[in-house]
Amino acid sequence: MTAGTDTTLEHPAETQAEIDERMMNLALEQAMLAAGAGEVPVGAVVVDAAGNVVGAGYNRTITDSDPTAHAEIVALRQAASSQGNYRLPGFSLYVTLEPCVMCVGAMLHARLARIVYGAPDPKTGSCGSVLDVGAVAQLNHQTHIHGNVLADPCGSILRGFFRERRRKEPTE
Repeated sequence: MTAGTDTTLEHPAETQAEIDERMMNLALEQAMLAAGAGEVPVGAVVVDAAGNVVGAGYNRTITDSDPTAHAEIVALRQAASSQGNYRLPGFSLYVTLEPCVMCVGAMLHARLARIVYGAPDPKTGSCGSVLDVGAVAQLNHQTHIHGNVLADPCGSILRGFFRERRRKEPTE
């Protein structure tokens, strides 16, 4: 998936739920790229109000030796660069795993309209599973957060990745 791809014109009568599922499938494609690179399979896409993908990314923390290279941050950087602005009002970010606090913070600073995630993350999720950063009323920007979109396939790719990783680990 390349930034700037128009993905709505071919589906003019879609409901928001259908759009969310279609965009999450694009994020899942990014997650598969992460898995192929040996990274934790999380993918993300940023979409403008017209339905154009303006940023896409997958986890690159190992590849880039960068603890901030989460899928969401990679996609946000690409989107901000394509728009010539770090603020992305009216844009939505779709990610296969509930974002961590770092990523939610970056999304709030970007002024995204929506965060849509797939599988909940019971260890580091910051959209309600462990923390609920978006619910803090004192923050100067509020973003609509919607979770559990295609949660089963999003969670399945992660479970499969870690199952395979454990299988390959030497036993003691």
